[in-house]
Amino acid sequence: MTTELIRTVLAWSTVVNYGLLLLWFFFFVLAHDWMYRLHGRWFNIPLQYFDAIHYAGMAVFKLGIIMFNLVPYLVLRCVV
Repeated sequence: MTTELIRTVLAWSTVVNYGLLLLWFFFFVLAHDWMYRLHGRWFNIPLQYFDAIHYAGMAVFKLGIIMFNLVPYLVLRCVV
């Protein structure tokens, strides 16, 4: 594998993962009540916990994207 290929893979991975994060965010904002009803069938959780779980999940996912995709991409862009 060349460094150019790794940079390309990391760049596209960052774009795709941010797209998934945005999709999750918009889905959560626009279909919040439907999602809560759907998950309420499976799990008995209060609304505030449901919101907190999704907010924390989005934060962890975003940190993972930054740590495992964006930072290595930027390092390879700066070093090579």
